[in-house]
Amino acid sequence: MSRAPAQLPLGVGLRDDATFANFHPGPNATLVDRLVHQLDDDGEPFLYVWGVSGTGRSHLLQAACHAASDRDGRALYLPLAELGHFPPLMLEEVERLDLVAIDDLDRVVGRKRWEEALFHAFNRLRDAGKRLVIAAEAPPRQLPVKLPDLASRLTWGMTFHLQGLDDAGRLAALQLRARGRGMQLPNEVARYILHRGPRRLDALFETLEALDRASLSAQRKLTIPFVKQALGW
Repeated sequence: MSRAPAQLPLGVGLRDDATFANFHPGPNATLVDRLVHQLDDDGEPFLYVWGVSGTGRSHLLQAACHAASDRDGRALYLPLAELGHFPPLMLEEVERLDLVAIDDLDRVVGRKRWEEALFHAFNRLRDAGKRLVIAAEAPPRQLPVKLPDLASRLTWGMTFHLQGLDDAGRLAALQLRARGRGMQLPNEVARYILHRGPRRLDALFETLEALDRASLSAQRKLTIPFVKQALGW
């Protein structure tokens, strides 16, 4: 039986739907493949993922933790947008885990205590042969890191730019997410949602969740008139 991913006492958990199977890679197939196989014997020790908000960084890091759990591994997801105001005590003894996924790195760079803790955690994970994936909004050389040794470490691994999807990719991602929720989303309705809805994928998926709840409550199929009524469009 697989163990649940290691979680912080602070209550940071993983979204159930944040899996690789529920992510449309589009132009990011190589990145997803590296993440899927990171815990393999020949997997990458360190991956750095950067991209603008809403492109799926957090989804992929949580998916990596789910995948580690499925392989009986222990993983820890650290979203620094939520945890950065705490002292970096959660980085102690991370080398006992199989995978550490640090999200929103840009939220703590420039802060001495955090930078030193990250540097030492990086070294301990490397020495123990464990895996690390870090995500931020900018590539490592563009982050205002003050500790030179940490700045150097951030360039050691493979760096990937998480690219946004074009309209065809956004349509495929929306349909994939709908199937994952057990929704029947006709193509014409999906195209209407893309045309009328938000551009950011995360906001688009929130719209889909709202429609799912509305259709279940009203016992109605998803049609363009129903979408207009449910969302006030």
